[in-house]
Amino acid sequence: MGTGRQRWLARSAVAAMFVAVVVLLVFAGLKTLMLLILGVGALVVSVVAAYWFLTSRGFLRWFALCVGVLTPIVVVVFLVRAHLLWVVLLTFGLFVVAALCARAALADDPSDVVVPEYPSTPPLRPFLVMNPYSGGGKVGKFGLREKAEALGAEVFVLDADHPVDVAELARKAVDDGADLLGVAGGDGTQALVAAVAAEHGLPFLVISAGTRNHFAADLGLDLQDPSHCLDALTDGIDIFVDIGTVGGRTFVNNASFGAYAEVVQSPSYRDAKTSTALRMLPDVLTGQDGAHLIAHVAGSVIDCPQAVLVSNGPYETSDLAGLGRRPRLDLGTLGVVALSVTNTRQVIGLLRRTHQHGLTQATTSEVIVDANMPSIPVGVDGEALLMPTPVRCTVRPAALRVRVPRHRPGVARPKRTFDLVKLRELASFRRGDA
Repeated sequence: MGTGRQRWLARSAVAAMFVAVVVLLVFAGLKTLMLLILGVGALVVSVVAAYWFLTSRGFLRWFALCVGVLTPIVVVVFLVRAHLLWVVLLTFGLFVVAALCARAALADDPSDVVVPEYPSTPPLRPFLVMNPYSGGGKVGKFGLREKAEALGAEVFVLDADHPVDVAELARKAVDDGADLLGVAGGDGTQALVAAVAAEHGLPFLVISAGTRNHFAADLGLDLQDPSHCLDALTDGIDIFVDIGTVGGRTFVNNASFGAYAEVVQSPSYRDAKTSTALRMLPDVLTGQDGAHLIAHVAGSVIDCPQAVLVSNGPYETSDLAGLGRRPRLDLGTLGVVALSVTNTRQVIGLLRRTHQHGLTQATTSEVIVDANMPSIPVGVDGEALLMPTPVRCTVRPAALRVRVPRHRPGVARPKRTFDLVKLRELASFRRGDA
């Protein structure tokens, strides 16, 4: 079981953990228990302070901020005075080495995360929509319009002073003979045109000209220079990915309900994201503002979650905010993260992942979000919308054919869940091991 390299990495991980424990016991001695209590206590205090900061106003908010900032400082000062800082740093470093070796030893075979690729022929009449304001003006900065037109593409540049229905624009292009659709812009615009491409069975080109480029990142495209995405017009291959629907509208990244959706509805959010979020979160998180949500997920009912994130394909299990990567976009499932905490006790429970009603992570083919209101705010790929309840989220497996460059950076491999049992089996010495 496992290659010789994996076995020796596993043994290195176990050895590093053993040495870390020895260092702690030898040099900290009877103070080891005190260090453990201090570390756990500091973590709990920091998390509670963060929760109070987000859910309170006035003096209590700023007091919580002070506590959160001062806690690690107090811990470091204590360790210095007790001449234990070097012990803690060395122990921590050894555990980091152990974690890196364990992750490498438990890594999946790269072939397990490769999306099947299919040959393609260059399009004859590609049609591209470009948002010149997206990503701080990447369309102009990288000369995307000129480069696309030089490759034979028809390009429509959006104008904020003359808004258009992007989906209807794409449908008209199809009626006029377009055999490929594409977008240089954010996930919201990508989703609108992707829906039309899927409807007509046409290949879809993603150009990473957005601000965050979640969809482009999960496709393994070049995020530094979006012009490299245009290589797919001359030397591309096709991959088939899922797309999600929320209330009948397509999304390629995620749909959010509750706290985040309430905040992005505010007119001031676009111009002052941080201050608007800090102003609104206390009422949203404590249930004083917003709808009473009820989420139906994989046969379970989640009553009154503060936030529900439904993604087109599951994020890595450690990602609770939809800020990370989705290793695969062709699994035919939605990823769901639902958070429901109303007091500090439940927040502390989340640290141990023992509070069953505080955090839900699941994969499913359908999510229904109901509420005590006829309509609720929904964040769809970062766009603020109001949708009638109940809101139904579904997935359309392999519905979108995406044209990507043959040569591209690729998708980052997913982090493997730490499995102590498998690590121990890999590390064990057996006859014939090298």
